[in-house]
Amino acid sequence: MSTLADFGDLLEEAPGEPRPSGRAGRIALIVFLIVTLVVLGGSGGYVWWASAAPLPAPTVTSKTPVANAGAPASLALPSGGEMLLRVEGGADYLGPDAAQSFAAVGGNDARSLASISKLITALVVLDAHPLDGPTDPGPTISYTEADTDLYDQFYVQGAVIARMPDGLKLSLHDSLTTMLLPSAANYAVAIARWGFGSEGAYVSAARSWLSKNGLNDTRIVDATGIDSRNSSTPSDLLTLAKIAEANPVIAQIAGTKSAQINGPGFVTNTNDLLGTLGITGLKTGNLGDGSFNLLFTSSLDVGIGAPLQITGVRLGGETHDSTDADVRKLLQSLSDGFHDIPLGTVGDTIGTISTPWGSSASLVLAQTTKLRTWSDTPVTVDLKTTTPQNYADGEVVGSVTWTAGPKTTSSSVKIAGAIEEPTLWWRLTHPGELD
Repeated sequence: MSTLADFGDLLEEAPGEPRPSGRAGRIALIVFLIVTLVVLGGSGGYVWWASAAPLPAPTVTSKTPVANAGAPASLALPSGGEMLLRVEGGADYLGPDAAQSFAAVGGNDARSLASISKLITALVVLDAHPLDGPTDPGPTISYTEADTDLYDQFYVQGAVIARMPDGLKLSLHDSLTTMLLPSAANYAVAIARWGFGSEGAYVSAARSWLSKNGLNDTRIVDATGIDSRNSSTPSDLLTLAKIAEANPVIAQIAGTKSAQINGPGFVTNTNDLLGTLGITGLKTGNLGDGSFNLLFTSSLDVGIGAPLQITGVRLGGETHDSTDADVRKLLQSLSDGFHDIPLGTVGDTIGTISTPWGSSASLVLAQTTKLRTWSDTPVTVDLKTTTPQNYADGEVVGSVTWTAGPKTTSSSVKIAGAIEEPTLWWRLTHPGELD
């Protein structure tokens, strides 16, 4: 219920009226109050109605925030030789074709395998003599004098060899480790002989195994890869990589940096990139003719949840070091293509909310947001606002949602600053705007 003091305020706030003073002012006030009470009271309690009537809705003016896409990814591919990369686990970002050919250069011609051949030797032997998991030593191989003679034979050829003392007895697991890590040619032939009776019988078994696994563009003529006729294409080699990494024994050996083995001694993996950019294997190869190969797998964490599962091959690198550098650059450029796009910061103004009686406040973001995207994936923005209930500072009145590829994030929109109530005078003088 309005009081005399309220009406005193109204008189003071009434626009365009001179303010009387002293006794004359008090008389004018009394007269004004009497007239107003009579008029308004007689009209059915207008003052009461105006002071309690619902207020008109405020005007919300907002602008959808602008979200710029990230910088385009630039994959670092070598200028010569061949390289092929397949990526699984990132199809929502990279597209469905990434699992077949995400990055490629140099075509799909067959090249000499070199020591990648030893990976095939290991797989074919294990197919005939499987181990019960990566910790199973397997059968014991008793190396013969003919086997130990291989050391001198390959030494003369300048091939990589590992010690094989007379009378050596070694488990199949340790024998495969000695063959794969340092890429020992003498152990490759010796293991092939043990597994199939002769290297020729091994070659026949290897060709059958290749055909069974759909590796129709891969050719094997010896167990070591010293023969340049051992060859394959990039696409066949990536299929081989998937077979190899799915074999727990091969995966464990190929991911080992070094090992101490009774007989051969300390052996070191020729794959210097193990542990770099998620690289977990598989096999290097070169014929000493200035052409270097690397078949590799990687579990690359790019910040999207599960790591990307990558298989790749580099054929025809100029040196061992440059081949490693080519692989590092490509994987790093893939990783760098994923980035966080800043979208909004707490307190960013995206609009205003204003009332017919002249009170206003800002609409601001309530959260700082960012979105992980690949390359220059477009970012879409959706802004929704609602009519406030209390017009209070901090009241949530909407949300902004950003989407890029498979990722979505959002921020609440809130009022910053209080919306002041209208004065009684405004209510009394704006009956048409009251509900």
